[in-house]
Amino acid sequence: MNIKEAAGFLAGKDNILILTHSRPDGDTLCSAGALAYGLNKLGKRSFLLKNPEAAERYLKYTGKFFAPGDFEPECIVSVDVARETMITLGGEMYADRVELAIDHHASNSRYAENSCVEPGAASCGEMVYDIVCELGIPLDPELAALLYIAVTTDTGCFVYTNTSARTLEIASRLVAAGAPNGRLNKELFRTKKRGIVLLEGEIISNMKFSHNGEIAVATITQKLMADFGVVEAELEDIASLPGQIEGVKVGITIKEQPDGRSKISVRTVDGVNANEICAKFDGGGHPCAAGCTLNFPPETAADMIVEASGESL
Repeated sequence: MNIKEAAGFLAGKDNILILTHSRPDGDTLCSAGALAYGLNKLGKRSFLLKNPEAAERYLKYTGKFFAPGDFEPECIVSVDVARETMITLGGEMYADRVELAIDHHASNSRYAENSCVEPGAASCGEMVYDIVCELGIPLDPELAALLYIAVTTDTGCFVYTNTSARTLEIASRLVAAGAPNGRLNKELFRTKKRGIVLLEGEIISNMKFSHNGEIAVATITQKLMADFGVVEAELEDIASLPGQIEGVKVGITIKEQPDGRSKISVRTVDGVNANEICAKFDGGGHPCAAGCTLNFPPETAADMIVEASGESL
């Protein structure tokens, strides 16, 4: 489906449950929240499936849209979910019932009955903005704020290479509609807990380099997070750290999971394809930002992902 067709599909539905992805970021949560809010403004009942991993900084904007326990959905929609295995914890029962997937990942597996996929969009926020406009839903400050958070999350507040003229045009319209960009930028991108700042210092001090400094690996263990009083949901932006170092073309962040597995985030520049690197391990994402999970401890996972990254270099 294209945007117009997706909007038409939603216009004919009611009692809609919207799914987000596991380990959620501001794009999946706030795009879904904006869609639910917009559909509610049309007189429809629309909710998000509660995401138990959502960080507090997003819950304050989206928690009000979580479905009550007695809600019986008639239509299931996913937002920013590239494959059914990425659906939030608790949403497994809906994996084979998704009627529409709204997504901007080229790696989308087409698991849904209908798919509206636009890899050229910098965020799902851009797509939901277009759907909202197609449905004739007027922007108000709350809707504009939700979409602004979504758009800025996936563009690093407009500094990532996926930021386009269209991204900035949409952001301008959202600010004009009342999105408090100054407050949101400070709150989401320029404010950190003390523990996170101290943890970042430790990560930087112990970062590993290979391939003449073109690959940098940051490892975050469960013990390290516990030592600084930080939980994984608060480390959404940590993946950008290795790539900030001059000369690094592949920045790798490894987060040890409670079960001993390793969650990998890869950020790349200069034409190195992060999606292709992570696809070797059944992961995926975008050309400059992708991820995967390896069933190995961080030390072993680091060797595996560095080898794959070296091949891409």
